[in-house]
Amino acid sequence: MRPFIETIGKCTTAYIICYPNAGLPNTFGGYDETPEVTAMHIKNFALDGLVNIVGGCCGTTPAHIRKIAEVVKFCKPRVPPSLSQGYMLLSGLEPFRIGPYTNFVNIGERCNVAGSRKFAKLIMAGNYEEALSVAKLQVEMGAQILDINMDDGMLDGPAAMTRFCNFISSEPDIAKVPLCIDSSNFSVIEAGLKCCQGKCIVNSISLKEGEEDFLEKARKIKLYGAAVVVMAFDEVGQATETETKIEICSRAYRLLVEKVHFNPNDIIFDPNILTIGTGMEEHNLYAINFINATKAIKETLPGARISGGLSNLSFSFRGMDAIREAMHGVFLYHAIKCGMDMGIVNAGNLPVYDDIHEELLQLCENLIWNKDPDATEKLLHYAQNHAQGGKKVVQTDEWRKGSVEERLEYALIKGIEKYVTADTEEARLNQEKYPRPLNVIEGPLMNGMKIVGDLFGAGKMFLPQVIKSARVMKKAVGHLIPYMEKEREERRAKQGSIEEEDPYQGTIVLATVKGDVHDIGKNIVGVVLGCNNFRVIDLGVMTPCDKILRAAVENKADIIGLSGLITPSLDEMIFVAKEMERLAIKIPLLIGGATTSKAHTAVKIAPRYSAPVVHVLDASKSVVVCSQLLDDNVKDDFFEEILEEYEEIRQEHYESLKERRYLSLQQARRKGFHNDWLSGHIPVKPKFIGTKVFEDYDLRRLVEYIDWKPFFDVWQLRGKYPNRSFPKIFNDKTVGEEAKRVYNDAQDLLKILINEKKLQARGVVGFWPARSVQDDIHLYAVEEAVGSSEPIAKFYGLRQQAEKDSACTDPYYCLSDFIAPLDSGICDYLGLFAVACFGVDDLCNEFRKQDDEYNIIMVKALGDRLAEAFAEELHERVRKEFWAYSNSEQLDLSGLRKIKYEGIRPAPGYPSQPDHTEKLTMWKLANIEETTGIGLTESLAMIPASAVSGLYFSSPNSKYFAVGKICKDQVEDYALRKNLSVAEVEKWLEPILGYDTE
Repeated sequence: MRPFIETIGKCTTAYIICYPNAGLPNTFGGYDETPEVTAMHIKNFALDGLVNIVGGCCGTTPAHIRKIAEVVKFCKPRVPPSLSQGYMLLSGLEPFRIGPYTNFVNIGERCNVAGSRKFAKLIMAGNYEEALSVAKLQVEMGAQILDINMDDGMLDGPAAMTRFCNFISSEPDIAKVPLCIDSSNFSVIEAGLKCCQGKCIVNSISLKEGEEDFLEKARKIKLYGAAVVVMAFDEVGQATETETKIEICSRAYRLLVEKVHFNPNDIIFDPNILTIGTGMEEHNLYAINFINATKAIKETLPGARISGGLSNLSFSFRGMDAIREAMHGVFLYHAIKCGMDMGIVNAGNLPVYDDIHEELLQLCENLIWNKDPDATEKLLHYAQNHAQGGKKVVQTDEWRKGSVEERLEYALIKGIEKYVTADTEEARLNQEKYPRPLNVIEGPLMNGMKIVGDLFGAGKMFLPQVIKSARVMKKAVGHLIPYMEKEREERRAKQGSIEEEDPYQGTIVLATVKGDVHDIGKNIVGVVLGCNNFRVIDLGVMTPCDKILRAAVENKADIIGLSGLITPSLDEMIFVAKEMERLAIKIPLLIGGATTSKAHTAVKIAPRYSAPVVHVLDASKSVVVCSQLLDDNVKDDFFEEILEEYEEIRQEHYESLKERRYLSLQQARRKGFHNDWLSGHIPVKPKFIGTKVFEDYDLRRLVEYIDWKPFFDVWQLRGKYPNRSFPKIFNDKTVGEEAKRVYNDAQDLLKILINEKKLQARGVVGFWPARSVQDDIHLYAVEEAVGSSEPIAKFYGLRQQAEKDSACTDPYYCLSDFIAPLDSGICDYLGLFAVACFGVDDLCNEFRKQDDEYNIIMVKALGDRLAEAFAEELHERVRKEFWAYSNSEQLDLSGLRKIKYEGIRPAPGYPSQPDHTEKLTMWKLANIEETTGIGLTESLAMIPASAVSGLYFSSPNSKYFAVGKICKDQVEDYALRKNLSVAEVEKWLEPILGYDTE
């Protein structure tokens, strides 16, 4: 409860009421928590200033209320926060918060056709893919925001901006950071705003065209949800004096806040960094004027940020990179102290203030602060006599004469990798000073990183330098790891049978949660962890909570890992977390699986458990996460970082719930897809009504239909563009060779499985007359029964409700839209299927007896592929043979993969109908379990795991879509139609609810 109270408290000026239950209900529905315990929890909330009104709910008694009143009697109520929270919220694919304690923000400058010859040349040549490498390098070098500028007379600015932003969207490594759409042409800015992900910055608008133009552009920017940079220009021109800069920015601030109601935290002022050292006396104060104006603006305009284009400052010294970089480093050092928050810089080329050569540093100080009338001449003279400028000192090897400790610290601070392995080895060999390899890490390496942290915190070092330092640290530690492993082996050998030290890094209990039978991903995680010296206790699939927790206690587990593929597994994971909290099992909990996400983990699971809860994306991340969670030196910091990150995700989630707009169910129905059934496509009658069972389907028919890309995904072999798909993956430089080896192994095993009949494919297909009734589909035993008899089955539909962009004309879809309405007079039909590959579990048991983990994973992957191939091949036969509504279809495998055929086969539990309970209707209607042996778990996962099911729609207008988030009015309507309680429906539809149920 606490994380939610804290989150809500930060987001509202209203009072907070807290009246919890007396703990969780026991087995009999009663409550065991005593008044003292309940009061203690509430007292902690009150002492921390989180609540205004307190009380009790289920399970509390007058004694509870009396005790609560007693303990909070002298506590001060919560003070609601001010409306201005002090944070600027931006995002690309990842959120980025800029607050009072955020260090200087680097806005990468090289994606600018006016500022980078390389970038301009690539854009002019239409080589946008290669131009992405410029953007990616900026991000890798530490740019936290990416400035994009396409202002060139030879370019179609709007088209170029649109195209490049779309290319960025396809590269997550770049798209993760927010964009700064930079142009003096507002049509170019609008083009960027229309296709950029997340929340970006517009750079820029100004008052130079007057207030009316300024306000019109500001309103459009606010409509797009972007932050804005305001240049210090007015109708007179560019502000150069301190007072003018302040006056223009103050005027713009009042207009934005009072007339446009712009969030002050989304306003960034650029008071104009102008060129100094030009030899013209009137330019000598430009740096001082910017710094003084910055200080005044930050003091008088609440919430506003300050930015600037740094390269302008040193334009007089173009071509002298070392001089320019030194000037930038000195200027930023002082400007940041006075309130400069961000700047457009060449990320990675900013020197550390303390590293600048003493003479050069003094010359830059004199120029920037106008202390010496001859500063420009002296700086030019210095440049002529020091060709490499300030970098000359950095590139010398003088530092190599110091002690090994000094050299290691210097290498970390400067980000020099060249000698770090040799220096680390020299320190390791000094057994007297460093008896263990670990001591080298704890000593000089950590000392170096501490200095890096201090410099970064003081504003004397920038993010790119910190990144370089981290790379050096990684290389040094990597050199020491084999020696630490050898030391552990020697210590174990010396101890003999005395087991004073656990030989493993830690013990991890892994389980696929109750109701879920998918475990390929979990098995890979187990193998990877095992290879990295973790003891893995794999509890298999469909594991109830009590078994997981009992195994964790009995095996003294250090970590529990939960896996799941279907959405009901998410509820079970929440339950496990609650139980772990109730039983005070304070060990880390890892969450993984295809249906999981960092957002769901942060919002729904982590708040239920006070120990670390971490979402692990894939097996490659598991070792790093587990190592950090079990390292006494870093685990607390790591947990704190996770808490902060997840708290940010939660806040954004709740804010998005408030901001996301939805149509009412009635509105969505009116705007649904309305097909012209009378003059359009006439449905074809299937060749038979009822079901057809396939008891032993020929596996050889399915082999050519196998889609191999998901197979390689299972093995986490992902080629990079253009070698992502099969068989192009074999050409990938990184994974190609291994992909080919695994593929050949799969082919060999597949031949054995088919020839020796180790696997069996069974399935069923069926067709019935069908009509839609609003959002539902009614099925009838025969055509004559339509309209005159009760339907033999009803499939219930869910309709899209999340409001679409005003420019979007797409309807609000529901699956029933693709079936002719009952009152249309048109005869229509619906089909269904269920197929599975049997025998996988028996084969796994055989391989398990041989400790053959590789073939266990292999046979499960092949079983899944065969089941999916069965679904694909059977759907083709349905279109051409059994239903024959597309009997002239001639598609190759590529066409099938791209769904170029008519009709769809959506499955319950997937985006077009996220409700798994619809499977119950399918299973009853077609007697699926009795005829095929394919069953359902209590969470409605299919057994065996290598199984696929779905509905058949024949309409050429039918398409796959995602229902997305839905509102309570639809949930209540859906519950009424299905004759279920709202709570039961909310349980099954929890992942798509657009509101909180608690």
